[in-house]
Amino acid sequence: MSSSPLPQSATSKGRARTLNAPPRAGALSQWALLPLRGFLGVTFLFAGLQKLANPGFFNEKSPSSIQAQLTGAARVSPLHALLAHLLSYAVPIGITIAIAEVAIGLGTLLGLWSRIAAVGGALVSLSLFFTVSFHASPYYTGSDIVFLFAWIPLIISGGGTRFSMDARIAREAATSQGAPPPELVAIPFAQVQAFCGHYEKRNCTARNNEPCDQTLCPVLLGPSESSEREDAVHRRTVIVRSAATAVVGASAALFAAGTAEVGKVIAGSPSTPGVNELGATSVTTTPGQSAPSQSEGTLLGAAKDVAVGRPAVFTIPSSGDPGIVIELAQGHYVGFDTVCPHMGCTVQYSPSNNMLVCPCHHSEFYANNGDVIQGPAPHGLTKLDIVEGSDGNLYLR
Repeated sequence: MSSSPLPQSATSKGRARTLNAPPRAGALSQWALLPLRGFLGVTFLFAGLQKLANPGFFNEKSPSSIQAQLTGAARVSPLHALLAHLLSYAVPIGITIAIAEVAIGLGTLLGLWSRIAAVGGALVSLSLFFTVSFHASPYYTGSDIVFLFAWIPLIISGGGTRFSMDARIAREAATSQGAPPPELVAIPFAQVQAFCGHYEKRNCTARNNEPCDQTLCPVLLGPSESSEREDAVHRRTVIVRSAATAVVGASAALFAAGTAEVGKVIAGSPSTPGVNELGATSVTTTPGQSAPSQSEGTLLGAAKDVAVGRPAVFTIPSSGDPGIVIELAQGHYVGFDTVCPHMGCTVQYSPSNNMLVCPCHHSEFYANNGDVIQGPAPHGLTKLDIVEGSDGNLYLR
């Protein structure tokens, strides 16, 4: 028998196969997965709890609600037709997203059903890419596509065996059945050849003298048929893992419910002044008719209803978008279309720092001209022409 390693001049069939990764190679990535698991798990867990703790997320009248976000996404998303039909189911969709993010975050952090959690995270990231960041330019400035690809290593390899409930349950199940532990160890194929010795002239005697191939090596692959003991280990692993999932799920549900209640209590105390709502009415003049104002256009309401630090909102008749009018100084009014150019959420006025802020992704805009201060909004708000008529009313030209 020859003990020389497999040379490069093997058959073309053998060469093609040896370019592939060895069996279960993805499971050998251990410690390298921990930082990725930690970041993705914490991020998704925080995102889900943040939604549950925000009562406005489920209130269709709130500018930060899931309905407002879906409405905004429907304007720019390539899935416009689908999102438009989902608006009436906004609240159930919001609840489903929040619970899914909590489950994905916990599964990733704990290493419980790791691959299923990773697939769920990838699907959520993909859906956000098509609804939120599809038009990000350049494409790599949108975070959702980065999250999508960050989940792929965990889909391929699972959560690894370090700080993983999946791995611990599998070890304990194997021990209870008297089976060897399931850990895999990386080893160069040349060493497998030296240890095994079942090859001659580059052919494997254990495979009827076919060319040696690390992807089909019986030593690396193990037994071709599962034994009765292995089946018992598998059944026990599934049972224990399912029981652990039930315990973690029940605990997470109680914690999520508590988070939602705390959010309601905190939201019960208003921290910003109220905002008046104006009724927009089209006004035009005809020959011989005295004009109620020096300006023709859309009547918004009385100027006295808008004060410095206390803006008013209205609906823009031409587009149906929400608008806002702000008095910067005595008699100096500005107005903006408050649809955020990033995703379409409705921005809100912050009197403490005199700016407009998006409650969804925290883009900031100057209150005097609507220009963007910081993103992710790609540009500023659409400015509206607001004038005060001689009759003391505000008009939108």
